[in-house]
Amino acid sequence: MVAKTFGSAVSGVDANLITIEVNVGQGTSFYMVGLPDSAVKESQQRVESALKYFGFRMPRQKVVINLAPADIRKEGSAYDLPIAMGILQASEQVEFPELDKYVIMGELALDGKLRPIKGVLPIAIEARKRGFKGFILPLENAKEASIVNSLDIIGVETLNQAADFLMGDLAIEPLITDTREIFYHSLDDIEFDFADVQGQENIKRAMEIAAAGGHNVIMIGPPGAGKTMLAKRLPSILPPLSLQEALEATKIHSVAGKLGKNASLLANRPFRSPHHTISDVALVGGGGNPQPGEISLAHNGVLFLDELPEFKRTVLEVMRQPLEERKVTISRAKVSVDYPANFMLIASMNPCPCGYYNHPEKECVCGPGIVQRYLNKVSGPLLDRIDLHVEVTPVKFDEMTSTRKSESSKAIRERVIQGRDRQKERFSNNPEVYCNAMMPSHMVKEVCQINEAGKALLKTAMERLGLSARAYDRILKVARTIADIADSADIKVEHLAEAIQYRSLDREGWAG
Repeated sequence: MVAKTFGSAVSGVDANLITIEVNVGQGTSFYMVGLPDSAVKESQQRVESALKYFGFRMPRQKVVINLAPADIRKEGSAYDLPIAMGILQASEQVEFPELDKYVIMGELALDGKLRPIKGVLPIAIEARKRGFKGFILPLENAKEASIVNSLDIIGVETLNQAADFLMGDLAIEPLITDTREIFYHSLDDIEFDFADVQGQENIKRAMEIAAAGGHNVIMIGPPGAGKTMLAKRLPSILPPLSLQEALEATKIHSVAGKLGKNASLLANRPFRSPHHTISDVALVGGGGNPQPGEISLAHNGVLFLDELPEFKRTVLEVMRQPLEERKVTISRAKVSVDYPANFMLIASMNPCPCGYYNHPEKECVCGPGIVQRYLNKVSGPLLDRIDLHVEVTPVKFDEMTSTRKSESSKAIRERVIQGRDRQKERFSNNPEVYCNAMMPSHMVKEVCQINEAGKALLKTAMERLGLSARAYDRILKVARTIADIADSADIKVEHLAEAIQYRSLDREGWAG
């Protein structure tokens, strides 16, 4: 007899439907076909032990399990539960009248308990798209899957519960989560607030501009000046996630297995801060079984690279293309996977190895040429892709001990949202672009027009600082954002002047 169950294989951030066909016939062997990896092949031992634990038996006949379509590689241990259900039906130990109406996934322990799996959200989305009645999965993953409505989410703890439910002997209420209510309720949960930061008004201003236009930022300053503290507070002034953005970010975290137990929709923008010893693959994604990297986990959020020159040169160079294209393509001999990577890059660095070059009070002890060599660790093409270069100076004692209350993240966020609203209106006919930083060159000429006084100022700045054509575009984009925050239809000279001052690393004073 042949039994069919349905599972799913995750590829990138999407899922493919997998049909698991089980045939029990004459003979004594066990075959598993359809490109299974080692973890899938080993399911035979887990399934047999789990079946015996609950009083079922593994057929002592020829068992053939086909995972179709046969040309898609099946990976991981999540096929244990559908294989077990298929064996029970094919060996006529039980009768499951609605087996073909459910997608089933779950890893089995030897005592038949279910362990959580990765990639539940894309699988649930695919199951709904294919018109399945429901999705049977480990209880710990049920909340994550319940983000998808119009699909019965059946969370089970053991193989026996799954079998009883499919036989009709056990009633399990589908888990229903009011995603919108939870999502909107969590939107204003701010962990770090700009109200806690004394002084550093110029850096807060730069952060506000960056958040309003989606610009990348690099902060240069001595140790202890507050670079990391300021970077951690950036997500608190970014516009709240839309439901669509939250779903995209949650899918990536689900595929990477980073959501944790009983997790639901991500309500706050991701903030990723990898250590400088990170490898190329861990940053951009990849591996034998391609997984999303840190830049994809930061999708719709912030990627913070602390001590930028300490990162390996190759790691920083592989980031150049995703910064432009806002996605990363992982290509292997048999598979090519796209991961979204639309993130804001915030980097910080000391101005020199000792940290005190250009410091207002302390003396730099680095020898001649050392500062230049240190700055050269960050390549010109990467710096060109960073719109705002901000000098961070230490906070004076008077500012540190001041009792004056700093502006809160909530107040700054309101101005940022106003600036973004202007941009949304401007780019309403272009769905690929929704903030100033994403404008291609041809659009910059159209949108960022400046008057004669502005052209003269920009020409002088370009000649003195020796800026590249890309830096010219960046200055215009930043000036456009500053004008948006000021609610100005035109880019004025003062907007342009402020944008030019955010090119610190192009100045001769930084050349060592």
